[in-house]
Amino acid sequence: MRAEEWRTRGTHLDIEGHSLFVVDTNPEADRDRPALVVLHGYPTSSHDYYRVLDDLAREYRVIVHDHLGFGLSDKPRDFSYALMEQADVALLLWQRLGVRSAHVFSHDYGTSVATELLARWNRGFRPVRLESMTLCNGSVHIELAKLRVIQKLLRNHTVGPMVARLSSQRVFNRNMRRLWHDPSVLAQEDLDLMWQLLIRDDGKEVLPRITQYLRDRVLFWHRWVGALRQSRLPLGFLWGAEDPIVGADVARVHHREAPGSRLTLLEGVGHYPMLEAPDRWTEALLELLSQEG
Repeated sequence: MRAEEWRTRGTHLDIEGHSLFVVDTNPEADRDRPALVVLHGYPTSSHDYYRVLDDLAREYRVIVHDHLGFGLSDKPRDFSYALMEQADVALLLWQRLGVRSAHVFSHDYGTSVATELLARWNRGFRPVRLESMTLCNGSVHIELAKLRVIQKLLRNHTVGPMVARLSSQRVFNRNMRRLWHDPSVLAQEDLDLMWQLLIRDDGKEVLPRITQYLRDRVLFWHRWVGALRQSRLPLGFLWGAEDPIVGADVARVHHREAPGSRLTLLEGVGHYPMLEAPDRWTEALLELLSQEG
């Protein structure tokens, strides 16, 4: 699949002057039923869900968009890429699509967008009614994450822009394969499309700014970890247990800290379970959501 093929699954919407790519599986769905809204990870895009989208859509109206700076969405030079702003964009999009209530699923980078939404929800800011929240392989507990060298370099204000300019698909492929428990199931065509979407519209130029999300996680640690600890929403943790960055131990910390939360570990799966083990991941997510009513 090429980028233009994936584009046909969705559409572009203007949100506050920026074009956002969004896939909405059932725009005509009953608006009184909760949608399933998905917040993808770094440095990839909504395409991470192409293997599972149809199965999820049999049960839910599924909405997944590319965050600003990612994939087929705009990659503006005059945007902060702060996680709080990405949360604003997500809410504005869902309201634009008429979403009244939703289950939130988030992965990696998206987990901090989700926990910002949760912090607001806990404080009574509820423009969209949230029914539940499921987190997947994210490093909200940034102090527990085993960050890759490339992440540390890209977040450095001095060397980050140079590292981004010099990055190549060969290096990208090598780093991505290390995130799979079984790299043999990672298709080259998936890697090719991930790279196409990352560099599209000079995406490498904004990558160092996007990578500052790691600093946001330090700065707002108490706000976002605190939101999970004090959650007034049903919480689930769906985790690839063999993730080399945030493995099963991190998921167990979250589960212990969030009273009443549910934990599902996918053994023998790495950082991208929706791509490495799509059937198991889909079954596990649907089971978690069914428990939330």
